[in-house]
Amino acid sequence: MSSVKGRAVQVPAAHAPFEIVDKEFPEPGPGQVRIRIQACGVCHSDSITKEGLFPISFPRVPGHEIAGILDAVAPDVPIFKVGHRVGLGWHGGHCNYCEPCRRGEFILCQNGQISGISYDGGYADYVIAPANALALIPDDLNAVEAGPLLCAGVTTFNSLRHSGARPGDTVAVVGIGGLGHLGVQFAAKSGYRTVAIARGQDKAPLAKELGAHVYIDTTTHNPAAELQKLGGASVILSTVTNAAAIEAVMGGLKEGGKIIIVGVPDKPFEANALLLISGSRSIAGWPSGTGMDSEDTLNFSSLTGVRPQVEVYPLEKAAEAYDRMMSGKARFRVVLTTGA
Repeated sequence: MSSVKGRAVQVPAAHAPFEIVDKEFPEPGPGQVRIRIQACGVCHSDSITKEGLFPISFPRVPGHEIAGILDAVAPDVPIFKVGHRVGLGWHGGHCNYCEPCRRGEFILCQNGQISGISYDGGYADYVIAPANALALIPDDLNAVEAGPLLCAGVTTFNSLRHSGARPGDTVAVVGIGGLGHLGVQFAAKSGYRTVAIARGQDKAPLAKELGAHVYIDTTTHNPAAELQKLGGASVILSTVTNAAAIEAVMGGLKEGGKIIIVGVPDKPFEANALLLISGSRSIAGWPSGTGMDSEDTLNFSSLTGVRPQVEVYPLEKAAEAYDRMMSGKARFRVVLTTGA
């Protein structure tokens, strides 16, 4: 093994413009691999790096929806081999020794790393990463399709499969955006009676195309009342950033139902305590998932035909791609490609 040279799009300091630099990527250290990147999704969470919202050592290369090919593997790494197609998501590695890790809750690792925040991420030709964060990519998923499934995909798939909902139960997905358009597909393919909730009747055809059995337009109908007409939702998956939209659907939960928050709202939202207590209803959050969770997501997507809808930009247009994502106008995920 030896170091390689390539491009990287980095943030030199919080709030600073992106800059493209030539960079040397060393051979991986113990427990690490080097990935030759083919595609990297552009996620809203990349703003954490761009704006310095977490403690970050700059300069830093963002990106945590990484799909590529292993071109170097440390000698102590089992399973993964040079030439394997792999993905790297938000979960960028775990320590194995803190209490959550010792209990097998690796996504809750107290010393967990985040790709593109704790270390340089995927807006580049290569990335060095811990092997314990990787997912193998099925042959029939290309890199552009796989990238968004490693964050938006695993977050929605993993939250739904751990929600307690059973096939035939009513599951509502609030929002048909970067997260929601995947959440609707996963819900429908998992056998739930799937309800898509969004603003505007113009989204109804898309909702049905994604697999929704019912569409609720919140500009003309009360979403909670409409859900109760269906018998109430066992699970409501909230993918939106609008606090009022979350408040508006909570009354649609059936007894024992749960609302799962995977989109960060723009401000705190209110919940009716009597509603929760009287019907044993609950509110929960869900983190993304480990490398193995990502691998499950990729395999399920391969098996059932779940695919992200994407807009593709070359790596050198990362700034334009980021602005497009932040505008909220992308349909629905933005992906960078390296040409590799």
